[in-house]
Amino acid sequence: MPLDVSGDLRSLPLRERKKLRTRKALAETALRLFVERGYDATTLDDLCDEVEVSKRTFFRTYPSKEDVALAADSDLWSAYLDDVAALDTEGPLVDALHAALHTTLAAMDADWDRRFLAARHLCDTVPALQAHSLRYCHDTTQALVDQVSAHHGVAPHDVHLRLAVELVVSAWRTASLAWTAEGGRGGRAALTERLTATFAELPAALTYAP
Repeated sequence: MPLDVSGDLRSLPLRERKKLRTRKALAETALRLFVERGYDATTLDDLCDEVEVSKRTFFRTYPSKEDVALAADSDLWSAYLDDVAALDTEGPLVDALHAALHTTLAAMDADWDRRFLAARHLCDTVPALQAHSLRYCHDTTQALVDQVSAHHGVAPHDVHLRLAVELVVSAWRTASLAWTAEGGRGGRAALTERLTATFAELPAALTYAP
């Protein structure tokens, strides 16, 4: 569930509003502590003390320390999976999934860019986060394949379905890595432009011969 709690959530039950605020507080505080003190030097006890929640509450909110560090990633991809589930895919699947990714990216909360950039920088320096990120990418890619497969009645091992999804994930990764390497210059608008430019290069990449 995305972390944005700035909107009108009065329609949600009080318990859900509290969960969202706790999730947001844990993610934001974790990033701050990990940057200030170091990932390995910051314990879950430190984090829970800062947010004034129990470790039991933490584990009801995030499965692990790695997950709270990379919350910006899961915010994006969980929202994307929801958007794809509601997608009426007509025409090439890659185009539809690309369009849905732009929709999801535009809808992320205003602070998402900063959190995502900070999480990517942490991931570059912490081996445990690198491994977790790779595993999360694998699991999310499979979830996307399964979702599109079920929606269209296509076997999940269909080579065209798998390649289409893998191309979309790869294009996102290529664009976001380049944006991160530039320090997030230009904000989300620059990331969006780079994503569009990366997708436009897919045909040329298929025939690339260095």
